[in-house]
Amino acid sequence: MTDKTLIELLNWRYATKKMNPAKDVPQEKIDAIIEAIRLAPTSSGTQPFELIIVTNPEVQGKICAAASNQSPITECSHLLVFAAWDNYTEERIDDVTKLNVEARGEIPLIHQYYGNLKTNYVPRDAEVNYAHAARQAYIALGVALVAAAEQEVDSTPMEGFSPPEVDEILGLKERGLRSVVLLPLGYRDPTGDWLLPMAKVRKSREDMVTQVS
Repeated sequence: MTDKTLIELLNWRYATKKMNPAKDVPQEKIDAIIEAIRLAPTSSGTQPFELIIVTNPEVQGKICAAASNQSPITECSHLLVFAAWDNYTEERIDDVTKLNVEARGEIPLIHQYYGNLKTNYVPRDAEVNYAHAARQAYIALGVALVAAAEQEVDSTPMEGFSPPEVDEILGLKERGLRSVVLLPLGYRDPTGDWLLPMAKVRKSREDMVTQVS
């Protein structure tokens, strides 16, 4: 385990542009990142997304073609695909309710809370609900990036792909899911990544933060 601080690790990480395809991420590190994603907070605890882990080279190649041939997709050890629910349904919210009851017992407030959620969410337009679910997936993505840094695993969050093509490749539509963002995990290739030697560029705290006291 690293003795670096979280801030040191966040300074170390960057959106890796070229990964070493010969170097696999140990399963225990992948498991730690997945567990962090599983524990990520989401609105009302619904966790309205699933995580697809792709290690099949042929499938990675197809996804790469749907993502402007960005090389980390095929060079990485594990490709994570965050796929959000395409809609909120009574059945999906009932499953969340059941999970809460199993963990916390028969508390009337639970049924009331998720009953209200069904009343508010289910009648909404499906695209509105998908957008809300996708935002929850992005919360988990943020946690995944920090968890990968904590494990000293390189990562590259990617939006530059065709979601309909990726959905078709992975059979997501049939499962009521839509791909939101990709996250290749692996190890940087220090000999071939043009971005590695460059300084990290971020706004200053003064430019970014407004204190309201």
